[in-house]
Formats: sequence, structure tokens, C-alpha cells
Amino acid sequence: MAQNISKKLSFVGENIKKIRQTKRISQAEFASLFNLARPSIGAYEEGRSEPKIDTLIQIASYFNISIDVILTRKLTVSEIYSIDLLNQKLNKAHKLEPETKNIVEAQNIGISLVQVSQYLDYIVSHNTKDFIQTLTQINLPVKDPSLYRAFEMNGSEMEYHQQGLHHGDILLGKKIGSDSLHLHKAKILTVVHREKITTRRMVSQQEDLLKLSADDPNYPELIIKNDDLIEVWLIEAVYSQYLNPPSLVEERVLQLEKKMEETLQRLTML
Repeated sequence: MAQNISKKLSFVGENIKKIRQTKRISQAEFASLFNLARPSIGAYEEGRSEPKIDTLIQIASYFNISIDVILTRKLTVSEIYSIDLLNQKLNKAHKLEPETKNIVEAQNIGISLVQVSQYLDYIVSHNTKDFIQTLTQINLPVKDPSLYRAFEMNGSEMEYHQQGLHHGDILLGKKIGSDSLHLHKAKILTVVHREKITTRRMVSQQEDLLKLSADDPNYPELIIKNDDLIEVWLIEAVYSQYLNPPSLVEERVLQLEKKMEETLQRLTML
């Protein structure tokens, strides 16, 4: 099962404010960097509003900060200064010999993000280097970004009782071969095929057919011919703006723990 990294955005506003103040950027200047209205920045910093995921990606990319860090914890002033020092070193590296420069650039490659609006273009141009370079690059904590691709979740078929994947979530996928699909039963896959890009759960692969299911039982199973497969990405992490409520199982566990505590309290009173 994919690692669900659903984030509460309480850190985002604080981190935006910390970055802005550390770099001595006014709210108006910060807003202009990302084509936003100035009041929006104040709303983010005060927790009255939440930035869209594409805005978060732009901010993370502009300041060379991992989107995972912005979402999950408070940035410190020393961290922001450290990032600036690292960027200065990378800028100097561009003046090194060509061979050394290529090594530095290879180590600073981001992960390409395919947004819903780019799905059809990606199906056509997935093997075109120029097209891949036009995609938004995001920084996520992985050892080798070249092995990964990020996809914006499209649709709500993987959401059930407010649990699971939400429309607009960012899915981090690692490419796998069609010959190894049988090893990933019940795992979440983003499948690129001739007609569309879809994210479903692996059911089975029999003869020349791949069978996928949605987490929402109201959606029928999806069957794709192996010959129509272009790429398959195993989803290893999910970056979401939604804070999922407790699942039914979690609620039952909490109720059971509460009853056990009440029982123990009665026993100690006897």
C-alpha cells in the first residue's frame, strides 16, 4: 500500500512567513513572484486560507526547498540561510570545468510533475526529452529523482468515505516494467495507456489483460490490454492538502481502547 503522506497545512503559512521575513521580502513582493494577490499572502500566513498545490510547488521550486519540508515541519532561520549558502555554491559550480559542471547538475535534477491538464500531451510525448523538460520540476526526498515521476491525481475513484486519494493530490511514482506487474497485487498504480492516464489498484494480470479496481466500489473494474500499456508507475507516496478523518477501523480501535480504560477504572475502584 502506498505511503500516504497527507499533510495538515498549518506549517505552510508559518513557513511562508519565515521565508519571506528571513529574505526581507514584503507581502506584495512575495505575491508578485507567484502571480498572487497581496491579501492572499496575508491569508496564508494567518491560516485563513490555504495555497493550492501548484502554488506550493512554485514556492518550493523558487526557493529550492523540498515541498516535503514546507508541508511537514517548521523551517528555521538557520535552515533558510543554509539553503542560500548551498545555492551560492551551486552557482559557483556553474563556472567549473564542463565535466564537473555536468556532475553537479545531475545531482540537482528534480522530479517531473505531470498535471491533469498535461495528461493527453504526456501520452503523445512521454518519450520526448524536450517535452519532459517543459514539465514543472519538484524536489522530493528521493535518492535518484530520474527513477521517479509525479502525477496530479485526476478524479475521485480512489476516494471512499473521505479516505484515500483526493482529486489534485500529488502522487509519487517509480517506473516498473509490465513483466513485473504480478509482483504488485493490491498496490496503487498510475497507468499510462493509449487512451488515458488512470490511477487504480492492481487486481490481476491474466494473459494479455490487466485488471484494475477503484477504492470506491461504485466504480467498475477497469480492464486494459497489455498491448495498450505505455508506462506503469508504482505509487510510493502521496502528497495531499487534505487531512483524512479517522477511518472506520481507527474509530473502532479508539472506542475499544476507551471501553478498556473504563473497565480498568471500575476494577481499581473495587
